[in-house]
Amino acid sequence: MADVVELTKRLISFPSVTPEQAGCLDYIESMLLSAGFKCERMKFGEVDNLYARFGNAGKNFCFAGHIDVVPSGNESSWKTPPFEPSVRDGILYGRGASDMKAAVAAGLIAGIEFTKKEQGSISFLLTADEEGPGVDGTKKVLETLAKRKEKIDACIVGEPTNPEKLGEMAKIGRRGSMNCTIKVRGAQGHAAYPHNADNPVKKLVNILHKLQNYVLDPGNSHFAPSNLEVVTFDVGNPATNVIPAEARAIFNIRFNDYYTSEKLKSWIEGVVGDDDKVELKYHVSGESFLTKPGFLSEITVAAVKEVTGLTPELSTTGGTSDARFIHNYAEVIEFGLVNKSAHQVDENASVEEIRQLHQVYSKILEKYFA
Repeated sequence: MADVVELTKRLISFPSVTPEQAGCLDYIESMLLSAGFKCERMKFGEVDNLYARFGNAGKNFCFAGHIDVVPSGNESSWKTPPFEPSVRDGILYGRGASDMKAAVAAGLIAGIEFTKKEQGSISFLLTADEEGPGVDGTKKVLETLAKRKEKIDACIVGEPTNPEKLGEMAKIGRRGSMNCTIKVRGAQGHAAYPHNADNPVKKLVNILHKLQNYVLDPGNSHFAPSNLEVVTFDVGNPATNVIPAEARAIFNIRFNDYYTSEKLKSWIEGVVGDDDKVELKYHVSGESFLTKPGFLSEITVAAVKEVTGLTPELSTTGGTSDARFIHNYAEVIEFGLVNKSAHQVDENASVEEIRQLHQVYSKILEKYFA
């Protein structure tokens, strides 16, 4: 069996920037076929996905994750090329080291090793679409599996979940995320003659003031309070003496389980009122979800504590992940490496913690099928 650090380095060497798999899924598929897994490539649109399963009896435990990475940016800013992994002072550098090729490698080795015990079923759901739109990846694979009545009983997603060191945090849910583009039409005119114009900026500012100053909720035992943040405000007006014809803004709401996106849309539309000069467009990245603490979280906490000596906090912080799709089909928890360097120049992960993550995943499997 391959060494987990060497396998991580091999996976990093594939420049699999979303939605390209760049040979990474090919390599993994070959590895799993050699270990006796039944492998399926599921391509939707431009996105390549891999679903692999060993065994048909008993519960199906799935490792889910992504092999796509974000662009490396200015490669001259990297100390070493982003797709030429290198180890310096016990730290592995390369694009995808923390997010999340090390976790994929740790899961692959743990899963392949466990197949020798012939208990239950082990599966892998890997996509090249997590860092992108998230439309043709995990979501579509799960829909396909459900149509043919193939069930996943429990799933661990290897997203980087720890703030500073391995063992601090696992994720049992996430807040939802919704963007709203609001456009207000007015009538262009001379700034010295406002009575001959209709300034859309005033109306937009008033609407945003009402939205941003409303306290959505206080949070609860599992979730931080919901929050609304204006991220763009633009009138596209280079002139200082012209009232613009249009004003536009975008705001993002991160919302907990007090809300659904539909409930928030109703609230926004109530604030705006019946005004045909205001146009609203929404994009929902994901609804909030929570996997209530239970057997999967208990064995994950126990496994992490045995390996690292730390008791992980069960959290719902951070952005969205593919767990937002998985929770509709299976009990799911997220646990991976430290997330501090994810998406940054010189992305990296501790060699020791990569090895510990492999041990954690192995212990989770042992406890799940005990």
